[in-house]
Amino acid sequence: MKIILGSQSKGRREVLREMGFIFDVMSPDVDEKAIRSDNPHELTLALAFAKADVLIPQIFEPVLLITSDQVVVCNGKIREKPEGCEEAVMFLKSHDVYPSRTVTSVVVTNTFNGCQYFGTDFATIWFYPIPDEVIDQYIQTGDVFVQAGGFDHNHALLKPYVKCIDGELESVTGLPKTLTLDLIRQALLSPNSKGTR
Repeated sequence: MKIILGSQSKGRREVLREMGFIFDVMSPDVDEKAIRSDNPHELTLALAFAKADVLIPQIFEPVLLITSDQVVVCNGKIREKPEGCEEAVMFLKSHDVYPSRTVTSVVVTNTFNGCQYFGTDFATIWFYPIPDEVIDQYIQTGDVFVQAGGFDHNHALLKPYVKCIDGELESVTGLPKTLTLDLIRQALLSPNSKGTR
């Protein structure tokens, strides 16, 4: 069955490609700030479902639609994409003080029968102190503003400062391999009837 990744994330595209899948990409137009929750698990699931809800009416053939969302929890606070340079600097300067926990939810929708399968994966990343000049260079790339928590652990500027990761590397990237594969299998084996969440 054809696969569509409902995401603008370059990292998610790379993970899915590394998993051996051939897929198309659609970008969901969702006002993420309109969906709020103090619970990172509930927030990321709600956003992943919202992305699916926006894209499903635009799909007119049987596909597996994969949507996902991620936030970072640092020092007990939810961090999404930084909204400006000041917040980006604050995020990056605190990553060596507190570990950052990525919370990543994935929804796989079988558009043939409407069945949806979903789950959430967690990983924790620790950084060494990131020098001010590296932070400045990283902010200038613009990458900081498209990443939950303001970091891409695989970026050439930041990779040397990653101390350790507890969990899947791909989960930190934004698309956990094990969870995604499991959801795809469930969706492919789903009954030929209308599914519910």
